[in-house]
Amino acid sequence: MEHLTSDSVQRLCENPECRKPATLQCPTCVKLGLDPSYFCDQECFKGFWNFHKLLHKKKETVKDDGYKYSGPLRPFPYSFSGHRKVPDHIKKPEYAKSGLPKQASDKYVPVIMDEELEQLRDTCKLGRAAQDLGHQAVAVGVTTEEIDRIVHEFIIDNDAYPSPLNYHAFPRSCCTSINEVICHGIPDSRPLQDGDIINLDISVYKNGFHADLNETYLVGNFSESSRKLVEATYESLMKAIDYCKPGSMYRECGNVISNHVEPLGYSVVRTYCGHGVGSTFHQAPNIPHYAKNKAVGFMKPMINQGVWKDMTWNDGWTSTTVDGQRSAQFEHTMVITDDGVEVLTARNENSPPLEFQINMG
Repeated sequence: MEHLTSDSVQRLCENPECRKPATLQCPTCVKLGLDPSYFCDQECFKGFWNFHKLLHKKKETVKDDGYKYSGPLRPFPYSFSGHRKVPDHIKKPEYAKSGLPKQASDKYVPVIMDEELEQLRDTCKLGRAAQDLGHQAVAVGVTTEEIDRIVHEFIIDNDAYPSPLNYHAFPRSCCTSINEVICHGIPDSRPLQDGDIINLDISVYKNGFHADLNETYLVGNFSESSRKLVEATYESLMKAIDYCKPGSMYRECGNVISNHVEPLGYSVVRTYCGHGVGSTFHQAPNIPHYAKNKAVGFMKPMINQGVWKDMTWNDGWTSTTVDGQRSAQFEHTMVITDDGVEVLTARNENSPPLEFQINMG
């Protein structure tokens, strides 16, 4: 292995179980012209080799497909083809085989009865547990396909169906959106890298209801700019939830979110919006996150570092910022009650802390 020169910027060991100051550079990374990777000693290098070597193999296989990407992220190949299996005994949504979901009314907002609310609570509780399990798996060197496998197996082990699977032919059981990806990132064989941010979007179908939530996580040694983006996005959702109660207007949520993040220099995505969820995966109401929208009715922010506009990769799913800057989002499933709002997918005492909260000092 090659040593850093003494005047180089100090790096930390790539092994997530170590993170000591590192001066030994991986020779294979140097040979292939990849981003530099450093280790504190030969033992850490050998111990993390099985994960680290994936970075060499996968980057070698990524080819230029002629698409003009806005940032450094590229699609990686899948390590398996087809869909993950769901046992026959699990109740499935209508699109599980056909890939074609039923069209929900864009005007009718369903009212959940008391007995149905208990079933929805149970589904949302499972969704939160799956989200937290996926969060625990987030680490440098772990692939998003591995996170998808962990989430998928947990959901089917609890007799539920991962809602994204085959929804309009989506090929995986959750969405993993990294760095400049706004939403709908497809889990693949790219290992998470030091300093990444990743949004993990979990949806579960059980008891005849869907639950939907997502969170954005900071990976390894993250930058202050990434921390501020994720924290501001989380705060904007919490402020919007505080506004929700009987008689509140859907369109005002966008003002609450924009008024919090835009003075900080961020923009709010306009192509995608919050949505209802229940017996169908996506249903009324549609709730834009940006200010001065025209959403009709009464009672999930996506926040970008740069401009609000988005673009979609050739896979037809992965939506990124047009300027290559990072994007973060948080989402909850909630119900408006006579007394206010109940967040059904709220974090609990077993939820791993969000990284920006750990480092608030």
